[in-house]
Order: sequence, then structure tokens, then C-alpha cells
Amino acid sequence: MRCHYCDRDADIAVEKDGVKVGVCEAHFREQMEELADSDAIANLEEELDIDGRE
Repeated sequence: MRCHYCDRDADIAVEKDGVKVGVCEAHFREQMEELADSDAIANLEEELDIDGRE
């Protein structure tokens, strides 16, 4: 499988509803940095109760 963003081999692949997408490590890190700069990670942590509040 190739990276969705470039022609390198995909290091990571995810599948949802029968659609599989792969990304190389460089583009995975780039996307994670963009998410970290947004409120998306904080919202996800809150939704999943990441800090383990009981």
C-alpha cells in the first residue's frame, strides 16, 4: 500500500467502513502535529475520558 499523500510505502494503514487508507511515517507525524495544534485532540481526550477520572 502506498501513502495517501506521496508515493512512499505506507507505514500505517487504517480502515473504516471498508475504505483503507495508508500514510508514511512523515505524513502521519505531519497530520498528528496538525491535530495537536487544533482542538480535535482535546475534544477526543474529553470524549474518551483519557485522564481516567472515575
